[in-house]
Amino acid sequence: MKLIIAVVQDEDSTRLINKLLENGFGATKLATTGGFLRSGNTTLLTGVEDEKLDAAMKIIESTCKSRKQVAPVHAPMSGSAAMYVPAYPVQVTVGGATVFVLDVEQFHKF
Repeated sequence: MKLIIAVVQDEDSTRLINKLLENGFGATKLATTGGFLRSGNTTLLTGVEDEKLDAAMKIIESTCKSRKQVAPVHAPMSGSAAMYVPAYPVQVTVGGATVFVLDVEQFHKF
């Protein structure tokens, strides 16, 4: 058995959960926040049998596409002057999915 930990942008999460459920995969949804853009993410935990891992990964890959977005980024400064520095826009890639696959030694459902 495998545990898939998928960090996806909030914009993609509902579609991904629906596609996973349509294909017989369960998921636990956790609200998380990204470190760089400090924007909302969703982290999904999904347990899958080894032989179904590829199918689950294809669903994630086909549903969570990366895209370009303009985001305000603050210049790195220290001291009291830092709070007065305006943000400047930078184009960044958002979306897609960051996926971790872990081996599960035991699984219990009570």
